[in-house]
Amino acid sequence: MIDCAAAEAPPIGVADPALLSSAYGGDETFQYDVSWSGGIKISELRLRITRTAKDQDSFEIHARVTDYGTFRFFYPVDDTFVTLVQGEQRLPVRYEVEQKEGRGYKAHRLSLYDQERNLVRYRKNDEPEQQFVMAGKAHNEFSSFFFTRVLPFTPNTSVIVPTFADEKRHEVVVTPRQWTRFEETLLGPVDVIEVLPRMTFKGLYDKSGDTVIWFTDDACRMPVRIRSKILIGSLTAELVAYHGTSCGRQWNLEQKVLDEEAKKKVAKIKGD
Repeated sequence: MIDCAAAEAPPIGVADPALLSSAYGGDETFQYDVSWSGGIKISELRLRITRTAKDQDSFEIHARVTDYGTFRFFYPVDDTFVTLVQGEQRLPVRYEVEQKEGRGYKAHRLSLYDQERNLVRYRKNDEPEQQFVMAGKAHNEFSSFFFTRVLPFTPNTSVIVPTFADEKRHEVVVTPRQWTRFEETLLGPVDVIEVLPRMTFKGLYDKSGDTVIWFTDDACRMPVRIRSKILIGSLTAELVAYHGTSCGRQWNLEQKVLDEEAKKKVAKIKGD
C-alpha cells in the first residue's frame, strides 16, 4: 500500500546559489524592535552575520535579545546565541547559548553538530553530556531562519527545512503564502513575500502558534518583519536598523535617520 502522506510530502529545501551570493554572502547586522500584541516595545533583537576566516562558506550568526524600558523591572532578559554554520547549505556545526533571565536565572548550553554522522552532542551547565541521533542533517532555530531567506520561493510550493530543537529533528514545512507590499519599512515602500514556517516545537521561547516572516521580494531578501504567537498574545519584530553588504551594495540604515528625513519632507511641504 502506498503511503499517500509520504508521497505528497514537500521536498527538502535547497538554497538558491544566486541568493546565497546576494543575500548570504557578506557581513550584516540587523536590529529589531520587539513589541507585544498592542504595540508595546518590550525588547530589542540584534542579529549579526560574520564571515569567518576559515573559508567562504563559513559564517558566525550572533544573536542577542535584551529587555527594554519598564519591562526590565518585571522580567530582565539578556540572552546571547552564537551559531557557527558551514557549507553551501549553511548547516550548523556549533551552537552556544548564554541565558540571563528573570531574577537570577542563568544557563549555558552548548550543542556540537556532526552533520555527517547525524549526531548532536549537547551539554547544559555542568550536567552530563547528552547525545541525540538525527534522522538526517538539520539546522537549528537561527540557521534555519537565515537559510529560509535564500530558498527559491514559488507560489503554492512548500519545502522542508529540517530543524533540530527540543532534543529532536523536526521537518519544518516552509510555505510562501502571498506576495504583497509594505508601504512603510526601514527600506521605504517594498514588495514582500509572506512566508510561513510551521514550527512544531517550542524551542527556547514558548510558541503557541505560527511564526510569519516577511522578506523583501528581491535579491536582498531582507527580513523586514517577523511575527510569532506566544502563550499570551503575539510578538512582532520590526527591522529598525541595518548595516552591511547585501545584493551588491553597502547599506547603512537607521530608523531615526529615516524619521528625520521624513520630518524634513513634511516641514518642506508645509512651508511651500
